[in-house]
Amino acid sequence: MSLFHKTKAAGTILAPQTGTMIPLSEVPDEVFANKILGDGAAVVPTDHRVTAPVSGQVVQIAKTLHAVCLQSEDGLEILIHMGLETVQLKGEGFTCHVKLGQHVEAGDLLMEMDIQQMKQAGYHVVTPCVITNMEQVKSLHAHTGESLAGKTTLLEYTL
Repeated sequence: MSLFHKTKAAGTILAPQTGTMIPLSEVPDEVFANKILGDGAAVVPTDHRVTAPVSGQVVQIAKTLHAVCLQSEDGLEILIHMGLETVQLKGEGFTCHVKLGQHVEAGDLLMEMDIQQMKQAGYHVVTPCVITNMEQVKSLHAHTGESLAGKTTLLEYTL
């Protein structure tokens, strides 16, 4: 009999942007609100900076720069989707500060988005932050309220 037993890993995902954290169900997009891509929460941003919500590796950057995916050090796949329908901007209004395969620390600058330009063009600027491999997650708790990018806990989970 082993003296060691495996305990559930617990972790946090930080808010990728400064603003107001909302439940995924309040995102005005059926794909996110119905958790089709995974579960998580979102931030209605008040600042253009998008930071890494976890330490890990950049595994995907959309060609149109509206989304970035990270793999956390404990194996979670996290999609950060900046705005809704912003793929149609074809990269305009987005600045990328990371490369595919790059290791990032929680709080590092990933992207910048021109919130004013997106609003003027009629796009929602809400940023869903979604765990896409939810089969790895035993429990998930989303926070709401005001957030500081890279500082405030958006999600807590156990594996």
